[in-house]
Amino acid sequence: MRIIDHFAAGQTFGNSSRLGDVFDPNTGEVQARVALGAAAEVDRAVQAAMAAFPGWAATNPQRRARVMFEFKRLVEARMDELANLLSSEHGKVVADSRGDIQRGLEVIEFACGIPHALKGEYTEGAGPGIDVYSMRQPLGVGAGITPFNFPAMIPMWMFGVAIACGNTFILKPSEKDPSVPVRLAELMLEAGAPAGVLNVVHGDKAAVDAILAHPDIKAISFVGSSDIAHYVYATGTANGKRVQAMGGAKNHGVILPDADLDTAVKDIIGAAYGSAGERCMALPVVVPVGKATADEVRERLVAEIDTLKVGISTDPAAQYGPVVSAAHRDKIASMVALGVQEGAELVVDGRAFSLQGYEKGFFIGPSLFDHVTPAMRTYQEEIFGPVLQIVRAETFEEALALPSNHQYGNGVAIFTRNGRAARDFAARVNIGMVGINVPIPVPVAYHTFGGWKRSAFGDANQHGMEGVRFWTKVKTVTARWPEGDPAEASFVIPTMK
Repeated sequence: MRIIDHFAAGQTFGNSSRLGDVFDPNTGEVQARVALGAAAEVDRAVQAAMAAFPGWAATNPQRRARVMFEFKRLVEARMDELANLLSSEHGKVVADSRGDIQRGLEVIEFACGIPHALKGEYTEGAGPGIDVYSMRQPLGVGAGITPFNFPAMIPMWMFGVAIACGNTFILKPSEKDPSVPVRLAELMLEAGAPAGVLNVVHGDKAAVDAILAHPDIKAISFVGSSDIAHYVYATGTANGKRVQAMGGAKNHGVILPDADLDTAVKDIIGAAYGSAGERCMALPVVVPVGKATADEVRERLVAEIDTLKVGISTDPAAQYGPVVSAAHRDKIASMVALGVQEGAELVVDGRAFSLQGYEKGFFIGPSLFDHVTPAMRTYQEEIFGPVLQIVRAETFEEALALPSNHQYGNGVAIFTRNGRAARDFAARVNIGMVGINVPIPVPVAYHTFGGWKRSAFGDANQHGMEGVRFWTKVKTVTARWPEGDPAEASFVIPTMK
């Protein structure tokens, strides 16, 4: 059986003491085993990264950008190979896997402009014969801990900017779908990055804890559930590291009575059920304003759900495929059962779905709830599956309050033709990313990604200039070139008076 090993210093290496199963979610069968690392494997990767750091940091930004350009070309040339590999381990349909890779490449495109992004500030004549300038310098060895749902995009969000800034990197991807991250590291090496610039260590909590404790790792980026995000942030910062940790979400889609329902309903269907709902920017809660709007939205949603096709990840006609594991499928089903117990109306029940010929695959059909209330656990918690909940609101203010008061603050969308209402909503809602007639408001790569409240811990967002600032430190130089006789000694703090 295929073994997926770690990757450091330009070559793979394994450890036979602990192995984890990698499933094919379409069939439910084990297709590979992955080496599960801990402190020794993390340290080996860190040593490789430390050895590579001085030379890579000293490489001028333009040459680092050329590596990024070549990496982008190589990934694009292997798009079909990578997308099929990703789908075989994750379960998302191949078209969605291509999107996963492409959104990561958009951050690589941003990283190709790193010479401009790293330019500092300069003031000539800040004082008599004194110039002041700043420079952005890399931190050293960085690390990224990434989730199963985007095994290409989120790693590239992290290592693309970090490496372009001159850092070296340790990637700890999800052990559920680890093959694509290793291929990306191999392609980075092929693109011209020196061995040790990008390293991959697989593992579970033992590997995470080793990263959090390692004294030579200077900064950590994390994406995952909120409880673990908080743990990573608290532990990493306690160990003196710079940490950004993105957590869970419960994104709402508010539909005002004047919205274009033809577009809004199709947008919500795609955002709620695409990738089987396994997205932190999925839209699992729809908030129609007014009874007439809610009744019509419900009717249209049911009609759209009836047309959905759930299939294997290689089926070009399928809208979504299996979820990542049997345990996750069972958790989703248990949350549907909980919603019924809590008193919500289960309009569409997807728990009994089975795909002929793939009965052992990790499939679950689309479910739809109506009359969900904020007191219900199924509303308060992230389900992370193909389950859509209707929470009815009587007024605009009530609809605004629902996402604003929720524990998560990742994304929100509003559907309306009223520019004033949209502007007011965007300004007042207590959420980090807002879509106006855009169901999944993930910003483009040269802006920045990040939620509020329990959706994010730390002061810096992902990618864009926020990413550049996270992966660098500022050095400010004050220079004087005196002429003539030396000045007398001064014993007071310098001022520009």
